[in-house]
Amino acid sequence: MTVFPGGTAVTHLAVYDWAGPDGLPGGSAHVHLACTEGYVVLGGRGRLQTLGGDGYAETPLRSLTVAWFAPGVIHRLVNDGDLRILVVMQNAGLPEAGDAVLTFPPEHLADPAAYRAAAALPPDDPESGARRRKDLAVTGFLALRERVAREGPDALGAFYDAAAALVREAVPTWRERWRDGPLAAATATAAQLDDVAAGGVHHLHQGRLTVIGSPPPETYGMCGRLVPFPTA
Repeated sequence: MTVFPGGTAVTHLAVYDWAGPDGLPGGSAHVHLACTEGYVVLGGRGRLQTLGGDGYAETPLRSLTVAWFAPGVIHRLVNDGDLRILVVMQNAGLPEAGDAVLTFPPEHLADPAAYRAAAALPPDDPESGARRRKDLAVTGFLALRERVAREGPDALGAFYDAAAALVREAVPTWRERWRDGPLAAATATAAQLDDVAAGGVHHLHQGRLTVIGSPPPETYGMCGRLVPFPTA
């Protein structure tokens, strides 16, 4: 049973303030293949740069802005000042458990071993690894943005193909997470609706309060320093 309702998950994100190759501070550009991701801005200022079926867009982020995007929307967070976000993730936190491909240049995407090496964080110095990974992803994102400007959104096809190839072997594990989280939550709701419709209240006696009082330690994520709350 998942802790957070509806088979979702929440993470606190303090977006990196490290300057990228284009001088803008922020996180690593990447895409999710099977998950919608939502942002609730808790404080600070920033921008969300996206590439997708509608081309390139830049969305201002301010306190209490709520924004979400479906699979296939390549996204990059720009931190204009102390940008902090509550991230709400579909599929029991699958975006933080593998459903993400960074926008590295094509030579890294074509070779799974090269991709893994570029994405890895050295245990003895994770910050330097996160900085290097971010710069490489932003470099690839800027090149993709130029291609989309010249050729239109269809120019993203090669990147999508490479991203799908990189994660294909992980899909059975992702399917288990979906089955045990979102599908189980939706199935439980269906059963509860059936009970109420029939005059039953058995499930109401099973209601409990859940509190996560001590958040887990902060880690280096793709977009910033993360506190990913447990989902099970």
